[in-house]
Amino acid sequence: MDEKLFQELIPLRHKLHANPELSGKETNTSKVIYTFLKTCTPTTLLTNIGGYGILAIFDSKKKGETILFRADMDALPITETNTFKHQSLTKGISHKCGHDGHTTTLLGFAKLLSKNPPKKGKIILLFQPAEETGEGANRVINDPKFKNLNPSYIFAFHNIPGETLHQVIIKKDSFTAAVKSIIIKIYGKNAHAAEPEKGINPALSISKIIQTFETLSNNHPKSENFSIITPIHITMGEIAYGTAAGYGELRFTLRTWTQEKMNILSSTIITILQKISIKHNVKIETEWTEEFKATKNNNDAINIILLAAKHQKLEVQLKKEPFKFGEDFGLFTQQFKGAMFGIGAGKHCAPLHNPEYDFPDKILPTTIQLFHQISLQLLN
Repeated sequence: MDEKLFQELIPLRHKLHANPELSGKETNTSKVIYTFLKTCTPTTLLTNIGGYGILAIFDSKKKGETILFRADMDALPITETNTFKHQSLTKGISHKCGHDGHTTTLLGFAKLLSKNPPKKGKIILLFQPAEETGEGANRVINDPKFKNLNPSYIFAFHNIPGETLHQVIIKKDSFTAAVKSIIIKIYGKNAHAAEPEKGINPALSISKIIQTFETLSNNHPKSENFSIITPIHITMGEIAYGTAAGYGELRFTLRTWTQEKMNILSSTIITILQKISIKHNVKIETEWTEEFKATKNNNDAINIILLAAKHQKLEVQLKKEPFKFGEDFGLFTQQFKGAMFGIGAGKHCAPLHNPEYDFPDKILPTTIQLFHQISLQLLN
């Protein structure tokens, strides 16, 4: 990748960073991506994939495998504290997970493909919306324009703050945890605070739920039975001192290393809530939200990444435990052969979802060339 392209991509990344958009609202981001992709002359360019997603297809028209590379494009509801020139121009919203950098990486790869198209098969570049809410991947997969593509392999990366700059981080099996959240609504009956026996207060049910869920947590990353149940929000009654509460609501986030463990934990939780409902004579309703499937890395895909990293003379870290964060690329890996890998964002890079975080431009060439090398290995 020549220096001219690198210098072209930096202001593009800064433009995306300065104009962040929340999940499902990536209208202008999509326009910027589309405008750039048109200069890369893909064989096919499709818009409005699963929302504001975009697909750029580079088709050799010759028999071969179909390789998909994915980047996310949405931002977070976080107020940026950085004061550099490309700081967020939108109050309360900023790119604090590096999706502006992930998108720019894939755009840089598109520019390389415009000059060096695949010799066989086809390459698909997916710019996916709504990753942060866990909704984007599902919408894309169920979009009729995506359903017939049937990729042979899928690849994605995530920048990893705190790790050596440019280092490739590999994890066999699960790369990221299975994550989902639950909303628990408890319906009792209001009463006068002087006569609580005439009502049904949800307080005891709430207390029992919190204590029981704590016993299900096993926050030991080296254990295959690792699980975390984190209380996120609790509310009960109203600030009315003459009235005993009749309604309560709790929200928790669940994390496990595998999808199988998540299914077991979810089932266990529902059983517990049913028993509490009966014991305390309350009605309990549940709703699951923001679900992220575990990113299950395929061994063949891992070997392809390792070979590409070796060819690019990049340092590799073989991680022992998955990352605890959720990533909706996991839904793709549940259905297609593929893998996600990390690229070190630097030891002193601020953490993800931190107001001071900013994607390091220095790793753009590293990942673009690694993506390109993966494609060469599979389609040359």
